[in-house]
Amino acid sequence: MAECFRKRNARSVIAAVSYRRDRVIDGVYLGFITVGGLDATERIVSLVERTGRKDFNVVMVNGCIISWFNIVDVKAIFDSLGVPAVCVTYEESPGLREFIERYFPGDAERLRLYEKLGERELVYIRSTRSYVYVRYAGLGRDEVRRVLEATTLSGQVPEPLRVAQAVARAVHELLEREAPDLLRARPA
Repeated sequence: MAECFRKRNARSVIAAVSYRRDRVIDGVYLGFITVGGLDATERIVSLVERTGRKDFNVVMVNGCIISWFNIVDVKAIFDSLGVPAVCVTYEESPGLREFIERYFPGDAERLRLYEKLGERELVYIRSTRSYVYVRYAGLGRDEVRRVLEATTLSGQVPEPLRVAQAVARAVHELLEREAPDLLRARPA
């Protein structure tokens, strides 16, 4: 899953792709997340449930902090769906606490969710000779590395996340052009 947003809008577009071990994409699913909200985890769980599929082996998300500081709780995804969850990021960072405090002063719940994420772990992807940072629940570090090696075809970004990002961006651009009110309205 990956998303695309603009701070001026109330909603971001989240796209999910179903990516099989044989590198075939056999499903695309879409939804909205509140920009600057705290509904990312709930929306991700709902999106997976709405697919009606029971054959997912892992839920992979492009980042744990998406849609302008909307925090994804990987453990809650795992607990809700019974499917392992992994958030992937690509750059070293001193953390975002300072920015959360600046942009959301007094938001104790957002800070609590951020602190609950814990530290990211650096994982080397041998197949592409690249590194990524991960947070995960429901599987071990070696299993995370194997999933990343199986899904990363070039560079750092796993293929399902690359495709999901492209879909989210394309849908978002279409909505901005053709139906901007859908992005301005708060998700129901």
